[in-house]
Amino acid sequence: MKQKSTLTTIAAFSILSLFGQTREKPNLILFLADDCTYFDIGCYGSKDSRTPNIDKFAAEGMRFTNGFQAAPMCSPTRHNLLTGLWPVRTGAYPNHTMAKEGTLSIVQHLKPAGYQVALIGKSHVKPESVFPWDLHAPLTKSNDLNFAAVDSFIQVCKSSNQPFCLVVATNQPHTPWNKGNSDLFNPDEIELPPYYVDTKETRRLFCKYLAEINYMDNEFGTLLKTLDNHRIADKSVVVYLSEQGNSLPFAKWTCYDAGVHSAYIVRWPEVVKSGTESDAIVEYVDIVPTFLDIAGLEPTTQLDGRSIVPILKGNAAEHKQYTFSLQTTRGIYSGSDYYGIRSVADKKYRYIVNLTPEATFQNTESAGRLFKIWQEKAKTDPNARWLTNRYQHRPGVELYDVEKDKYCMKNLAESPESKPIIERMDKVLREWMDYCDDHGQRTEMEAKEHQHWNTQSKAGK
Repeated sequence: MKQKSTLTTIAAFSILSLFGQTREKPNLILFLADDCTYFDIGCYGSKDSRTPNIDKFAAEGMRFTNGFQAAPMCSPTRHNLLTGLWPVRTGAYPNHTMAKEGTLSIVQHLKPAGYQVALIGKSHVKPESVFPWDLHAPLTKSNDLNFAAVDSFIQVCKSSNQPFCLVVATNQPHTPWNKGNSDLFNPDEIELPPYYVDTKETRRLFCKYLAEINYMDNEFGTLLKTLDNHRIADKSVVVYLSEQGNSLPFAKWTCYDAGVHSAYIVRWPEVVKSGTESDAIVEYVDIVPTFLDIAGLEPTTQLDGRSIVPILKGNAAEHKQYTFSLQTTRGIYSGSDYYGIRSVADKKYRYIVNLTPEATFQNTESAGRLFKIWQEKAKTDPNARWLTNRYQHRPGVELYDVEKDKYCMKNLAESPESKPIIERMDKVLREWMDYCDDHGQRTEMEAKEHQHWNTQSKAGK
């Protein structure tokens, strides 16, 4: 997408201000991390991470303990988040994807209420016709957020007396882990998840990852400070999301909880009580309808999510019974030719269907140096052998009690007691797939047709 010049943007805003838009509607601000496992944030249980700004923010708003996304990869996640529609429904379900022409995004939805809508940072969404941002300021050459653009956008909206929706999408803590100070963390003392093979290199890399989380936390703190400096914090709804889990094994590119469970925090002054917590199941697909609800709008087309405003206002305790996710491995870098995954979860169980369990799961991580170190250790270490094999070779059906097993380590699918649970959740999952027009393996094999470089290549013929 092309970045519009600040002068052009200011001129456009000035013209729009003539229509008498007011600041009665709250500003809507969404901060999105990149590849951050939710439980690696302080307020979500990490004893090692240093996230003072996020932790303080959680104490000022509502922290959801059951927040989820529809896909554990960047591009389908962002399309899902910014359209309020399931990935297969928009066609944006593989990575490096694009939504179907005619799909409406948060931009078109908020325009009737007079909102200016900007994206600062990483995009990973296409085409421009679906995401016609009033302003898109990409990441800088050093992959940092352009806070000068944030400040300018807010100032222009403020002077034009217009409400705004601002999406701030950092690149942290996405690899390469080259930002922040890893010396803040002692590799010998950090606590690793049980699904990692414990080696010196694992611990070294994990410290670098924690350093990037700290760097991202500082970015979020800068955003909050900017709102304070403009004296609009009390007029702004702010949402923090951590996106999918990190790129180490068993998180990103999987439908285990570490892959699709997300940090999900909302601050809404004078509406959301400070320091509150909700275990309601909420999803990224709910953000667009929630923002529309806050703006006093009804969606002009059917959305797949539902507003969480009743939860935020304390008028409801529950939102959904189930959350749904899918992973399309076909088309990812260094990926298997296909390895499709579909999943449904409630508060207690996560049910996972691997469409082609006979295939070997591969990605950039399994092709990387760390995994080779793990495989070398697996030659003499039974636990390392089990973990490395488990990452690449999975059964057709998996079931986990996520209340007791958040790391999804003990598959209960073969237990006789699990049969009625599996039958119930499989029925719900198949109904969701039918609704999305998801044909399982056939849909997986069509994935490359939905990647933007393949679509553009065809269009150029």
